[in-house]
Amino acid sequence: MAHLLGAEQIVLEFPTKEVFSGITVGVNEGDRIGIVGRNGDGKSTLLKILGKTLPPDSGRVTWRGGLTIGYLTQTDQIPNDWSISHAVVGERPEHEWASDPKIRDVLTGLLGDLDWSQKVGELSGGQRRRVALASLLATDHDVVMLDEPTNHLDVEGVAWLAEHLRNRWGKNAGGLLVVTHDRWFLDAVCNITWEVFGGKIEPFEGGYAAYVQQRAERNRQAASSEARRQNLLRKELAWLGRGAPARTAKPKFRIDAALELIANEPPPRDTLELSKLATQRLGKDVADLEDVSYQTEDGKTILDNITWRLGPGDRVGLVGANGAGKTTLLRLLTGTLNPTSGRIKIGKTVKFATLSQDIHELEAFKEDRMFKMIAREKTTFTVGKKEVGTGQLVEQLGFDSAQLQTPVGDLSGGQKRRFQLLRLLFTEPNVLILDEPTNDLDTDMLAAMEDLLDTWPGTLIVVSHDRYLLERVTDNQYALLGDGKLRHLPRGIEQFLEMRKAMGGNPAQVQPQRPTGPSGAEKRNLEKESARLERAMAKSNIELEELHLELAKADQSDFAKLGELSAKISETQRKISENETLWLTTLEKLGS
Repeated sequence: MAHLLGAEQIVLEFPTKEVFSGITVGVNEGDRIGIVGRNGDGKSTLLKILGKTLPPDSGRVTWRGGLTIGYLTQTDQIPNDWSISHAVVGERPEHEWASDPKIRDVLTGLLGDLDWSQKVGELSGGQRRRVALASLLATDHDVVMLDEPTNHLDVEGVAWLAEHLRNRWGKNAGGLLVVTHDRWFLDAVCNITWEVFGGKIEPFEGGYAAYVQQRAERNRQAASSEARRQNLLRKELAWLGRGAPARTAKPKFRIDAALELIANEPPPRDTLELSKLATQRLGKDVADLEDVSYQTEDGKTILDNITWRLGPGDRVGLVGANGAGKTTLLRLLTGTLNPTSGRIKIGKTVKFATLSQDIHELEAFKEDRMFKMIAREKTTFTVGKKEVGTGQLVEQLGFDSAQLQTPVGDLSGGQKRRFQLLRLLFTEPNVLILDEPTNDLDTDMLAAMEDLLDTWPGTLIVVSHDRYLLERVTDNQYALLGDGKLRHLPRGIEQFLEMRKAMGGNPAQVQPQRPTGPSGAEKRNLEKESARLERAMAKSNIELEELHLELAKADQSDFAKLGELSAKISETQRKISENETLWLTTLEKLGS
């Protein structure tokens, strides 16, 4: 495959940090490269260097002759007085760009809800971002470099962008480099992953899933190598410690060897660990919304006759087009907004906590140091059945000792997001609402947060455009499609995208499902039964795994024990099958 661009022995240092220490990379025709790594490790900086907008301290960047590059940065430079039309197609005559199927696809996929003649200065930040992306994609380039292109895109927009980039070039043509925390997008688009870490770049074949698998194997091999190294280290240290008189006479090369082992001790690769925090006890009733409607003061219907039941331990994902009513539904649920009609019943023991999209709520504390701010609220916290101190727990969220003394106003966007989540968990809520929680978080932090949510004992509601997160941490997804109705999505986000496509931009084309189904009381009972069966199946599946493990470890000559375990496995499989049949029948009755 032909070479497009490359960088040789790139070194870059900032006043307080070495960003890159002699990296060499190349991009060939057909490469679709996803760039991952922790916030601050240099992902965006790498794009700037490869795009020749930031010169390195040493090394060189080379482009193939005549190469054209389209580069989407995180900040657009479109003048406010330009119209959307001018920003995207410039002065090209309408008959020219309107006959180009690629441009029509870009306009439909990104700007279908905007007025073509509207001034850019009148747009929101998210709308401006979409215009900047559309402007880039409407032009032909050999290489496209995108820095967080999925920010401000909803689930449909992300799916459209993935499809567009898959079809933009032939299989062995063009080049793509993309920095994003959207793991579904990485899997859908990329055939190579670069991990930026510790001033180096490590390549992996495939998208995000392949990268995780290869990184796990690499870490396993490194752990094995490290175990051997530690054994040697212990032997050397034991040898050096055998008697003070003898120690001074040891050959210098042996001492140097031991010191080298200590000096070469690598930093921990994956230190992030989030523990299970205590929650307040949750009763059997969480929230019931019965025939709830909400209209704005000018009479616009946002929610129309919604019935929804949330039980203890439910894990729910909520998706919808922008403006479809997701935030309104959450505000009704938490009591910050009253319904126009209908009834909302909240359990007596419910304690809500909401991680909002707005990190500006920390502005009031910008002069406070993080450690003291938390210590004012609480000095110890319950993790599992143990009490731990503030510093220990905060460090588990990826903050080192120095950062604990950092004023809140000096934290990065990702650090503020983590700090927000930490403060919420300290209040020990039992119903946690996460509104676009992936903003500003890198893939490692997202994986750590998901690990925490896996052990979350309360009720969880996640509103997100991040398809990977929703399908990873929630058991059921619901959709608001802009027609005021709430729909269950048994087949997940793929079903939502199919329904939106069927609508063709007109919510009325998707017929409401609820009127043909059971009554409100019947539906609540069926939803309760469905949740019970789901929990029973999950428990049985865990038991089945444990039984298979026990069978594998059992003495293969102990036929009585083997027969007993086999019988238990058969009975557990029968229970799973029976509950699955009952669960599917319940879903049919619900009209899902």
